[in-house]
Amino acid sequence: MGEVPVTVIDGDEEWTFEVERGANLRRALIENGFDVYGTVSRYANCGGRGLCSTCGVAIHEGVPEPTHWHDREAERWGYPRLSCQIEVGEPMTVELLDKIVWGQVFPDFGTDQRSVSDHEQS
Repeated sequence: MGEVPVTVIDGDEEWTFEVERGANLRRALIENGFDVYGTVSRYANCGGRGLCSTCGVAIHEGVPEPTHWHDREAERWGYPRLSCQIEVGEPMTVELLDKIVWGQVFPDFGTDQRSVSDHEQS
């Protein structure tokens, strides 16, 4: 099937890694050390079943056609796409978003597992 690049934007930083074509975006992000969840949803989420809407990302390049009802509505209304419902089929640029719960952005309190040494900067 071959590998395709996924570029991740998180604030002012950008990383690129390769995934097997057809890989699940949520799983690929997590396996490469990126946290698609917020402080609360990191512990309370649906595990990638497309039920909780907490793994949302913005896709800037390589946007696949929506296959899940939430992603169809996301496209229509401008919501983030669910990373758990996206299959990586071509080169893609994804932005990690601040997670808002009940209108509030919760601080991360230093639980970020990523560091520059963990990823090759683009």
